[in-house]
Amino acid sequence: MNVFVRWLGRQNYLHSWQAMQQFTQQRTEHTLDEVWLLEHEPVFTQGQNGKAEHILTPGSIPVIQTDRGGQVTYHGPGQLMVYVLIDLKRKKLTVRDLVTRLEQSIIDLLAANDIIAQAKREAPGVYVDGKKICSLGLRIRKGCSYHGLAFNVDMDLTPFSQINPCGFSGLQMVQLAELVKVDSVFETGSKLVNYLMKNLGYTSANYQVE
Repeated sequence: MNVFVRWLGRQNYLHSWQAMQQFTQQRTEHTLDEVWLLEHEPVFTQGQNGKAEHILTPGSIPVIQTDRGGQVTYHGPGQLMVYVLIDLKRKKLTVRDLVTRLEQSIIDLLAANDIIAQAKREAPGVYVDGKKICSLGLRIRKGCSYHGLAFNVDMDLTPFSQINPCGFSGLQMVQLAELVKVDSVFETGSKLVNYLMKNLGYTSANYQVE
């Protein structure tokens, strides 16, 4: 099965969110699944069930109420966003299957860099020595997913101190650049795609850099 992979560069969050919604609304049973790789301008996003008390001191960073699962998190330059627009019914995947396979793709990439990482069933995402390196939030509509992963590659982690990340007070964040020498966010994303394809069962990919 084929997948379309787009590198979209740095994007405004609202623009990307609306594009995901539109793609999902308009797709048919014949539409290829897509994976979007991008970065965002600084923004806090609050999940559907997010509680206001987890936003401590947002300052000048905008807060956007969005339609993914989970609590509040931060996105900014140097963080790899991986949006997965997948027809779960066609691939015969449950939401739990998708979460597990996305987390495993990050774990596999880190393992290739001799970094041991774990997932936590009760708190989705990927962790290294108890610190969170990747957050995960999804929305399912018409049996299809959108939103996805936020992987800390080489960014300013300071804004995470202005919130309770993912609703956990005192949760520490970590990034790839603290653990190993990293290439660009683009190169990291390109490597991650190989693990996503393997874990999600795609045999080939069409790439587009925009």
